[in-house]
Amino acid sequence: MSGLFGQPSAAASNTNTTGDISKDVALTAPPEDGISDLKFSPQSEHLAVSSWDKKVRIYEINSSGGSEGKALFEHEQPVLGCCWSKDGTKVVGAGADKAARMMDLSSGNTTTAQQVAAHDAPIRCARFVDIPNQQAQMLVTGSWDKTIKYWDLRQSQPVASVTCQERVYSLDVMNTLLVVATADRYIDIINLSDPGKFYKTIQSPLKWQTRVVTCFNDGSGFAVGSVEGRCAIQYVEEKDSNANFSFKCHRSAGQSGVNNTNVYSVNAISFHPQHGTFSTAGSDGTFHFWDKDAKHRLKGYPEVGGSITATDFNRTGSIFAYSVSYDWSKGYAVHTPQTVNKVMLHAVTGDECKPRPKTGARK
Repeated sequence: MSGLFGQPSAAASNTNTTGDISKDVALTAPPEDGISDLKFSPQSEHLAVSSWDKKVRIYEINSSGGSEGKALFEHEQPVLGCCWSKDGTKVVGAGADKAARMMDLSSGNTTTAQQVAAHDAPIRCARFVDIPNQQAQMLVTGSWDKTIKYWDLRQSQPVASVTCQERVYSLDVMNTLLVVATADRYIDIINLSDPGKFYKTIQSPLKWQTRVVTCFNDGSGFAVGSVEGRCAIQYVEEKDSNANFSFKCHRSAGQSGVNNTNVYSVNAISFHPQHGTFSTAGSDGTFHFWDKDAKHRLKGYPEVGGSITATDFNRTGSIFAYSVSYDWSKGYAVHTPQTVNKVMLHAVTGDECKPRPKTGARK
């Protein structure tokens, strides 16, 4: 039986830890400038992609890996993030124009979006959240104005605003867990049962600037990626703290004969929706799959031809999407008009993302 992209739907166990990207498929008509974020719909094979070209594009992905643009909306400035509602009908862009804009795909509209949130500085990220005892999903936005705001999409003013210690760089949500990462390495943890205050605040276990934070599938903790080529696994509750750890990744040997290491930023972390394993991707242009419980790397992949800025698994975990684009990690001088901007679709087959078999009980 043939699976996605014409590859076998099941593959024999492979002990080789180097993965294959030769069959990865490029998205048709990608953004024209740097790609900031990408997110799959939780309900269908549609992919939202946000870009520095001020646009959010929505693509439909078919079973052979082909793609077709289905909708597009614009901001007034670069779009720094995007997200979907749980029912898959709404897409939101988070903009440098200090606005979040939403397209309702169920209305048949494919070109315009309405403004649904505003901040005093660029909005870095947005997520839909379920607040206990609230009927409708809300939108939470995180901004460089050092606040997060909750929005009822039926109202023009925020339902609540929470002031953070510094500019918001990344946030993620799973179940009742909301994690907000800011400048100066603060990580604010919010229980959405009490969304107006911090459940706890910690300093990142990593020594340098935070790039990304992503929640575990069960909402018990989160992974943190930083500019120093490190990733940390962090549980929320103190009782689980003995399971916290960090590890080096996205590093390479320096010049021959010189005792140094090239260190790259970890730009994106995504959890597989079924297996709970996760990916890291970075400025070195590589991505890797990891098993956090076994503390083991499952697969590493060759360099893809540029920095990877964003990643996501589709709802079944059969597709891993990654964007190849300049991430400004080496400054303005390195950027050229010839810099590649593309989104690649990698078919997840066999045991690429499956956790290692457990050999004994682990607490």
